[in-house]
Amino acid sequence: MESNIFTSVILPIALGTMMLGMGLSLVPEDFQRVGKYPKAVIIGLVSQLIVLPIIGFAIAKIIPMQPAIATGLMIIALCPGGVSSNLVTFLAKGDVALSVTLTALSSLITIFTIPIFTNLASQHFFGQSAAIELPIGTTILQIFVITFLPTAIGMSIRQFAPTLAAKLEKFTSVSAASLLALIILLLIIKEWSRLPNFILQVGVGVLLLNTLSMLAGFYLSKLFNLNPKQQICITIEVGLQNGTLGIAITAGLLNNPDMAIPAAIYSLLMYVTGLLAIGYGRQLAKSKNL
Repeated sequence: MESNIFTSVILPIALGTMMLGMGLSLVPEDFQRVGKYPKAVIIGLVSQLIVLPIIGFAIAKIIPMQPAIATGLMIIALCPGGVSSNLVTFLAKGDVALSVTLTALSSLITIFTIPIFTNLASQHFFGQSAAIELPIGTTILQIFVITFLPTAIGMSIRQFAPTLAAKLEKFTSVSAASLLALIILLLIIKEWSRLPNFILQVGVGVLLLNTLSMLAGFYLSKLFNLNPKQQICITIEVGLQNGTLGIAITAGLLNNPDMAIPAAIYSLLMYVTGLLAIGYGRQLAKSKNL
């Protein structure tokens, strides 16, 4: 997928629309929960920003992968939680307020961490001379413009025009999902002839990343005695990353379709494990009368 109207225009619009929708659901109090529930927030962020990339790196090293696929897998592991994690947490009877807080904070932090660690991953898997690098300053600015800025605009609309925010939130959810589905479909069609060569390593790698990260989030939150709703939230938040951002970085900023395959497959697969998490969470909530 060469740099074209889809990767340079439609993809950033889809991601910006998605982040605008997240902003429309946020209020300043969401960020104040860091002080109210510091342990849960810290465990969630550590799981997502440190444990998840370590799991991704281990998978990329253990499973034989082409450098582009390994780097693409690492980029997904470096991405923040997606808007979908908030919805899945709600349906799974988890702590939605905590989910929103973790998504917002991780989205802000990864503006700075993604460019740095993506370059390190590329240098490791491609080799120093062949590495495909992101210009750090420019990338930070681009990620800021297509993620944090729309979120801030959405929050402002929610704060000063709540009625308009409620109407826009429904529209942004549908339009962003439709655009993302179109982009993934085009990416798969474009790479269809090469997909069989990737599917085994991508499928296994992405499935392991998704499931192992969810298990890590669950057992870490359980180890530190978080309540069941918080356990459900962190499990989902660590397991459902912003696949749209992953595709935007790989297919858009890096203009590398091979790197984008893990993000595209992940964006589809995470809904399968998300459904399993919903089933488990609802069963747990029923058994504990949550």
